[in-house]
Amino acid sequence: DATKPAKADFNGDGYEDLAVGVPSATVSGKAKAGYVNVVWGGPKGLAAKDNVRISQATANVIGTPEAGDRFGAAVAVTDVDGDGYTDLAIGAPGEDYDGKADVGNVTVVYGSKTGFEDANSAGRGAKAKDNLGNALAAGDFNGDQKNDLAIGATDKVLVNFDPRATKLVPGTGDRMGGRAPVLGTGDFNGDGRTDVAVTYYTKQQPYTQSHVQLLGYYEPEKRMASFWNNSNATPSAFAAGDFNGDGLDDLAFGNCREIADENIDDPCGPEELTKGGGVHIRYGSPNGSFGARAQTLNQDTPGVPGVAETGDGFGQAVAARDVNGDGRDDLIVGAPGEAIGAKKNAGSVTVLYGGKKGILDADDVLGDGVASGYAYQQDTYQVPGTAETGDRFGAALATGDYDKDGKPDLAVAAPGEDASAGGVWTSPGAVPPGTTTLTPKSLRLPSSSTPLTYGGVLGR
Repeated sequence: DATKPAKADFNGDGYEDLAVGVPSATVSGKAKAGYVNVVWGGPKGLAAKDNVRISQATANVIGTPEAGDRFGAAVAVTDVDGDGYTDLAIGAPGEDYDGKADVGNVTVVYGSKTGFEDANSAGRGAKAKDNLGNALAAGDFNGDQKNDLAIGATDKVLVNFDPRATKLVPGTGDRMGGRAPVLGTGDFNGDGRTDVAVTYYTKQQPYTQSHVQLLGYYEPEKRMASFWNNSNATPSAFAAGDFNGDGLDDLAFGNCREIADENIDDPCGPEELTKGGGVHIRYGSPNGSFGARAQTLNQDTPGVPGVAETGDGFGQAVAARDVNGDGRDDLIVGAPGEAIGAKKNAGSVTVLYGGKKGILDADDVLGDGVASGYAYQQDTYQVPGTAETGDRFGAALATGDYDKDGKPDLAVAAPGEDASAGGVWTSPGAVPPGTTTLTPKSLRLPSSSTPLTYGGVLGR
């Protein structure tokens, strides 16, 4: 299915791998030059042995490490050249070029049987402070059976329809508050091509606004164009999946909130369901009216573990995968601000099962439906480590069949672990038994002048 994300199997051995962006890492003595750490899957899942680092000091990668490049600030998993080996698109929004600061650059590094070999630039910013590469998403947008890239930059999203070269065309643009846009992908209009979900917001710059836009390929003009817009809403993350098993892509807005109030009725669902962070889900429709049906939930929703508390950040990270094998995607929700006892911002992760009507069993947006699922954190039995203040367990999520047993595994980041050294917890089958950890120490990553916050950027 060309509209589904590529599997992260960079060396083609059948085991999915994990790419972790570490943009704050020191490389060649340059603070925050950044690299991407790739951890290989195998019979026992992700293993620290033989992990590799890709940076601008790596052979064939264009450029050299410079302070503040932040290579790895965004990572997308894709197969650019169609050879069956997954490739990596890597953003370096702090890259300087031709005397201009923070122009930004995107690099594609190609997978192969022996690991990573060739690389090329897939785009560079045009002027200082463009910060090209601050966000990335991949998919076949124009339906030519070749993967393309959506690339975030300052106040715009650009598209590269052939990432083997550097030609960029406009995707969408507006004031984005100096932040990276949030990007996601899925087929939301049912045309068999991958669409791009974009959200951004500003506050008094010079006006306040927030938007969610869906961009699809517009054949007459050979570009991406908006076909759905939700004004005044902005989430922290997107997850596309078929939560009700009808064969259509749905879209979860993680930690959805209203920024600008222009009397638009609850763009993230009932306001009371945004306490502590809420997830707003828009469902696909066979008649093309995407999002006409919606559901909203938070930790006060029946069946959702926990209690909604201000600052939980429920939905700060979201992912979709069929965890229980029933043919419907399940929703995975990170709450990095969750307090565990007296330990603030320790974090937790929740798995909610898909069903005939989606994540909730009620066919409406009023918040009276019931969910089904479970949650865990670092104090849960069979999860290594201890929940500590500031760990932020659940700040980033990724899924993959790392041990090739046919069941999806869940990678959960805790970038605040161990004084912000960070770490990733991998749970086979997305349940606590057998959970293992990857930390800078176990991976034998080199020391850095700045905290690595390992796991804060996970390739998807």
